[in-house]
Amino acid sequence: MQRGARRLVPVLLILTLCVLPAHHGDAKETITITDLAERTVQVPADVTRVVCLAPGSLRLVCYLNKQDLVVGVEEMEKKRPAGRPYWLANPQLAALPAAGPGDVGSINAEPDLEALLKVSPDVVFVTYMKPELADSVQKKLGIPIVVLSYGPFASFDPVVYKSLRLVGKVLKAEERAEEIVSYVEGCRKDLKERTRGIDPAGKRRVYVGAVGFKGIQGIESTDASYVPLDWVDAKNVARQWKEKGHLFINKEQLLSSDPDVIFVDGGGLTVLKEDMQRKPDFYKGLKAFKTNQVYRLHPFNWYVVNIGTAVADAYAAGKILYPDRFADIDPAKKADDLYAYLLGKPVYEMMTRDYGDLGGRITVEH
Repeated sequence: MQRGARRLVPVLLILTLCVLPAHHGDAKETITITDLAERTVQVPADVTRVVCLAPGSLRLVCYLNKQDLVVGVEEMEKKRPAGRPYWLANPQLAALPAAGPGDVGSINAEPDLEALLKVSPDVVFVTYMKPELADSVQKKLGIPIVVLSYGPFASFDPVVYKSLRLVGKVLKAEERAEEIVSYVEGCRKDLKERTRGIDPAGKRRVYVGAVGFKGIQGIESTDASYVPLDWVDAKNVARQWKEKGHLFINKEQLLSSDPDVIFVDGGGLTVLKEDMQRKPDFYKGLKAFKTNQVYRLHPFNWYVVNIGTAVADAYAAGKILYPDRFADIDPAKKADDLYAYLLGKPVYEMMTRDYGDLGGRITVEH
């Protein structure tokens, strides 16, 4: 009887360990927070291991200089490294284990539970997850799930500041979070002051094309509330067709509107160049191409808003549209100042390898 009991104990112990949550035995001190899904969550008071899932969550951790706490990253981050300054500034993250597939398909989807358990984070930050799913995942893992948000896609919404402050609270980086908010708001205030009082009648009419929308797009893809143009109070011709947000137009509409200046979102530059080769006469018929007033901006909306790039784009657009008011601005230096502040490393040169110079001219011949 005793011999049989001894055989049974290891089996029972193994079964018990298999069903207990990942942090079942922890008696660590916790703090209580309210996440962006209005959920009350208890997280460890001293977080040392973090995973970031879905668009934008890893970026916020990097802004707070807490990337060394990250123990796993999404496969998407590794496979598609271009265009996201927080990733360019932290190439060491590519050596971390995969914590799930990522990309747009990860939004409000149950993550790879096995992958998360393998890296054993203290906290999982995730954007755009509904509260019911977050509660379910948290229960299955036994790991706190903290939901974040950037607000509506392809826009800059102040709710991102709430997310940044929340991550700062969880990671004991609250002072840094406040500094970032003040810095970005200072840039926005400067842009507003530089463009204040300009006579609307004297402003050039502006269009932005090749704006990413569920993938890369060509010249017909635009946005009536394109963040960098809004921040310099540009006269965006897309507002004649839609008051706010993304839209597709046709080439005839663009010819009819015939804007004075065209900006090209760098994310769709390859699509645009291919179309220019196929239909050069169309582009040569546009006033902006005739007068050499077509300029590239770097893609800021890549896995939701890259704040540094959005601000850099705004300064570049401001210098092009109002050169006298932005005479002291060098777009390349301004971009690197932004990246160095937000990420601790100037990565403008790496951005240009994929997208060319910020504010550089585009011609049909190119």
